[in-house]
Amino acid sequence: MNSTVGLIAYMGFFFVLMYFLIIRPQKKKTKQLNDLRGSVKAGDTLVTIGGIVGTVVKVKEDEFVIEVGAARTKLTFKKWAISSIEKASDAAVQVVEDDEIEE
Repeated sequence: MNSTVGLIAYMGFFFVLMYFLIIRPQKKKTKQLNDLRGSVKAGDTLVTIGGIVGTVVKVKEDEFVIEVGAARTKLTFKKWAISSIEKASDAAVQVVEDDEIEE
């Protein structure tokens, strides 16, 4: 009887230890990433999970459009494809055509 109680206490201790070392930090990281993905707005520079770096042009409910490269190619991605935000914008981006730029 005494060894059974000790075994249950031992298993309980390891369950609590595993919760605080593995499960809790993973939940916290997932929550932060979901908050990050929900806060994306036009003008942010971000990196996708595929390594594509671009500027957000339009944000929809579950997807966003980014502009990449000198040719200003527009690509559409799902929000779960966001890896990180490199630079958050303070204001909305104004899209200006190349012939409208004065030198």
